[in-house]
Amino acid sequence: MGAPNDTTDHQQFQNSAIDPPPSMGLQMLIFLRRSLLVWAVGSAALSTTTGEAKCAFTAIFNFGDSNSDTGGFWAAFPSTPNPNGMTYFKRPAGRASDGRLVIDFLAQALGLPFLSPYLQSIGSDFKHGANFATLASTVQLPNTSLFVSGLSPFALPIQLNQMKEFKSRVLQLQPKDYLPSSDVFGSALYTFDIGQNDFTSNLGSIGIEGVKQYLPQVVSQIGDTIKEIYGLGGRTLLVFNLAPIGCYPSFLTQLPHSDSELDEHGCMTTYNNAVKDYNDLLKGMLRQTREALRDANIVYVDTHSVKLELFTRPKEHGLVYGTKACCGYGGGAYNFNPKVYCGNTKEIDGQTVTAMACADPHNYVSWDGVHTTEAANKLIASAVVGGSYFDPPFPLSQLCDLQPIGEK
Repeated sequence: MGAPNDTTDHQQFQNSAIDPPPSMGLQMLIFLRRSLLVWAVGSAALSTTTGEAKCAFTAIFNFGDSNSDTGGFWAAFPSTPNPNGMTYFKRPAGRASDGRLVIDFLAQALGLPFLSPYLQSIGSDFKHGANFATLASTVQLPNTSLFVSGLSPFALPIQLNQMKEFKSRVLQLQPKDYLPSSDVFGSALYTFDIGQNDFTSNLGSIGIEGVKQYLPQVVSQIGDTIKEIYGLGGRTLLVFNLAPIGCYPSFLTQLPHSDSELDEHGCMTTYNNAVKDYNDLLKGMLRQTREALRDANIVYVDTHSVKLELFTRPKEHGLVYGTKACCGYGGGAYNFNPKVYCGNTKEIDGQTVTAMACADPHNYVSWDGVHTTEAANKLIASAVVGGSYFDPPFPLSQLCDLQPIGEK
């Protein structure tokens, strides 16, 4: 498993993001529905009573992998293929999805524009933040080349250095049309959606027990990064946990498992339980960091529970397919073939085939077997903004006039 090794095919570097565990029953279903309803009613009321969005956060600085990359990887290694971006942007837009990501919807909810990738030199506007995420990024520095491992060279320590350079340049240049004011760093929201590739890139070669050996170092690196961001002025940080990888078509296709390891929804319990262990480590580290930095808001965001709910009960949330990819090749239960990724054409067994997109991505949780669709991302973002998945509780709706998301 892990990132592919085909050095001629940038698209295969998309084998990048995913996350694991628990099983949810009726109580979680009601909880998710309630949070979505509360958020929708609240945001609708705000939109009718306020003429202009007001928010305590004037910018977002994001650190992550393909789950939140808005174009950084493809700015560094241009080659974004169709049909990525087909739903919203109507063209490839640097995102590993058919449309918008959770970070896009979060920015919209706060009344901010989409984040420009830090690595994008043409057309970027950093007045309201910057996105340091790149597809295939890890928390720990990779010890091999991108073209060997498929992992991005822009790991979290590099993204942190880019953030430091960004602040230095802002202070040096002062506000410009494309740069924020120098006081932005204390009033910004810092988001982290990274760690998936550290977990998944070696699963196929060393297994769960091998991966578990270095996960404490991954969590520790995130904690150290949070402390450095605090030193740069950051006081509000949202840290997303990992998704249930045992439900993802790519891993269901590639990772070894027996039928007895599948739950009633078709997800691999062994791998999902391993992710739950990682998320517990992450949560514990954030608790300790919170105690050390008492004037900071360090919030654990349980997107894992939301994603697991969507994968296992898609029809309860207006979707149809949970563990089947929209864009892929092979059909069947998963519609995923690791030899040909979404948008690519390859020769397989003497036949030229193309991994094409379905006509109705709005019915799918999984876009390409590795990443989620815009429809799923909207539901995830709505649940997060609703506030029910913050630990400890965080009054986002009191700090910002939350705007409706997902509207054209």
